[in-house]
Amino acid sequence: MTGFKLDERIRLPVELALTATSNDPLLLRKQEESARAIGMTGAEIDVARRGFSFDVKTSMAIALALAVCEENRQRALRTGLCARSCAEIEKMAAAFRQSGSRPTAGFT
Repeated sequence: MTGFKLDERIRLPVELALTATSNDPLLLRKQEESARAIGMTGAEIDVARRGFSFDVKTSMAIALALAVCEENRQRALRTGLCARSCAEIEKMAAAFRQSGSRPTAGFT
């Protein structure tokens, strides 16, 4: 399926979910500023930090990042994320895990 682009509107909610348990107030403040700069509402920021989104494709991207597994990858592909985007999301999740960030519970 074409038309899906892994842009900041997808990347930032994934990052918010992956770093939701961070105790770094500077990081959290910077993320909130970035989110507002791209037009995210307070509600969108809050649900992203809980591992969800109001948008189905963004929810699938978050789910894939929080629980990288074949089932989530297949669900993400069916939702319209391409294999390349899935791989980028998985790589992003791995980088956050290596940096010590603890992801929250994901979309089921």
